[in-house]
Amino acid sequence: MEGVKNFIAGGVGGVCCVATGHPLDTIKVRLQTMPKPEPGQSPLYKGTLDCALKTIRQEGVLGLYKGMAAPIAGVAPIFAICFYGYGVGKTLQQRTPDEQLSHIQTFNAGMMAGVMTTVIMTPGERIKCLLQIQQAAGGEAKYKGPIDCMKQLYKESGIRGVYRGTFATLCRDVPATGMYFMSYEWLKRVLTPEGKTTSDLGAGRLLLAGGMAGIANWMVAMPQDVLKSRFQTGPHGMYSGIRDVFRHMMKEEGPLALYRGFTPVLIRAFPANAMCFLGFEKAMQFLNYLF
Repeated sequence: MEGVKNFIAGGVGGVCCVATGHPLDTIKVRLQTMPKPEPGQSPLYKGTLDCALKTIRQEGVLGLYKGMAAPIAGVAPIFAICFYGYGVGKTLQQRTPDEQLSHIQTFNAGMMAGVMTTVIMTPGERIKCLLQIQQAAGGEAKYKGPIDCMKQLYKESGIRGVYRGTFATLCRDVPATGMYFMSYEWLKRVLTPEGKTTSDLGAGRLLLAGGMAGIANWMVAMPQDVLKSRFQTGPHGMYSGIRDVFRHMMKEEGPLALYRGFTPVLIRAFPANAMCFLGFEKAMQFLNYLF
């Protein structure tokens, strides 16, 4: 039953995460994928606030929520599998069900979760990124929505087109998810008062632990995420792989390009992941009571 509970509660946490953080995710992707300005021209966006204001001015507030249908539709199974994979990773290393894992073992369990989510994470990320940037520089929208986007990708390139960026997603999610769960469990122990257990923590401390875990996750994931976004949104044939993306970026833009969009990521990471873990913990408490 632990696997079932992790699966259900993880889905609840994922919905909380996406609903809270999607506008800043849109800004992040647009900053990451904006074209390099010609000599003497200003960049399309000067920063996080400028991107937000231009998006709202040109497309309305709903422009910040473009592409949300794809992650919302996929987020429940993605986070459900993520937390389920984390539970499996813990079980494989425990000699008894109540054994407390070391930080390294928790990191290993998190990496297991990252591997398990890549299969369904990649198509959702590909569709989301394409929908988020399609009207960033003006012009007509190529895709009418997530389903239309998936149909066109499949028609143009087959299943490979839908799953473009799988290796890049794996490179991002495996180490980052390990850090995500390790930092969360460590912070829960640190925030637990003497004589209490982590299950006694209130909403405020859970929000703090979850938010900080989200920041730790993105500190590890950011460079790989930029490479993934560039590769998944680049025209067909532009890049041969993420190593090719890396070479182009280093040659044309320098190392700082790997952290483009970092400000909205950090702003988004705390509230989105705080709500994710709070949703997960409260759902687990309800399921434990129910079962």
